[in-house]
Amino acid sequence: MRTALFVVGLAVVLLTASGVLFVLVLPRRPRGLERLSLLVIAMVRRVFVLLSRLVKTYEAKDTLLSPTGPVCLVVQLASWAGGFILGFALMLNATTHSFVLALEQATTALFTVGSLHVGGATNLTLDIAAGSLWVIVVTLQIAYLPSLYAAFNKREGLVAMLESRSAVPAWGPEILARHQIVGISDTLPELYASWEEWSADLAESHTTYPVLLLFRSPEAWYSWLIGLLAVLDAAAMHLALSPSLASSQARLCLRMGFTALNRIALTLGWTVDPDPNPLGPLALRFEEFDDAVAMLEETGFATERSARDAWADFVGWRVNYESVAYRLADLIEAPPAPWSGPRRHLGLPTEAPHRPPQRTPRGFSHGGRDD
Repeated sequence: MRTALFVVGLAVVLLTASGVLFVLVLPRRPRGLERLSLLVIAMVRRVFVLLSRLVKTYEAKDTLLSPTGPVCLVVQLASWAGGFILGFALMLNATTHSFVLALEQATTALFTVGSLHVGGATNLTLDIAAGSLWVIVVTLQIAYLPSLYAAFNKREGLVAMLESRSAVPAWGPEILARHQIVGISDTLPELYASWEEWSADLAESHTTYPVLLLFRSPEAWYSWLIGLLAVLDAAAMHLALSPSLASSQARLCLRMGFTALNRIALTLGWTVDPDPNPLGPLALRFEEFDDAVAMLEETGFATERSARDAWADFVGWRVNYESVAYRLADLIEAPPAPWSGPRRHLGLPTEAPHRPPQRTPRGFSHGGRDD
């Protein structure tokens, strides 16, 4: 019996150590037993989503949800500690002849590097092994955090820059309209190129570090997902409405964007259609698209097709990313922006983009309005 408990304890220690290895040392898309880390993420997220139901406004909900990512890191570390304590306690049971005393000895050995002995007969080898292993885990965790926050900061930089090119919350048609109103439509290829590169980084960082999905933007109405969805919609509309005028960078941005979303979905264990029907259907209705096209035409945005003629091409692009984007937006409780799908737990209406006022020096003199 004691031998069997020792073997089980050793298996628990090795399983926990493998989780540490794949999360902190060899980050990659979780597979098999590595997916246990995703269970921790799901449990922590669920608790914070339930808490967010206690408040009514999105800003308050975002405040409650903001600690989700950091708390997940702490809970993950605690789960590793619990795994090591349980595993070493089962192994020490043969020495202490009492599981309670074995738990005491495993706990003190883990957190004091084996220097403090409490609980039953001593097993110096296991005590030192437990303490040394925990020191390694903590050291790796400390080294892991800079990489994690570097990826977070890199993600948020371009999201923040999008506000000056769009509105808050971000929306695809508003990006095109804003560029037309301000007279910077010539910079759209640069925008698409930046977000193509950003999407490639996102695909790498958010599949190897899934906990980043729970890290929210510093500002309530900012969101990496809403920003990406808006840029993809802008590129899809641009190609559909003005195929000969749109930059080829729009196609590259779309391709990399929905590839990144699909890779994240696969990391979460979702089923993804690699070749969806270009005819749809879409959750987005044609009437919504038609209204957006009318708004663009009012700003003077150059179009070569009507909304009806452009709809088929727009559907062909959006079908590649709409379902995954909507599901991710619901998962991370993204801001309720237009064209971003429903939120089961927010219970809030869609928020229209807040376009900043467009002013010029005309009509003003020495800081005052020239009547």
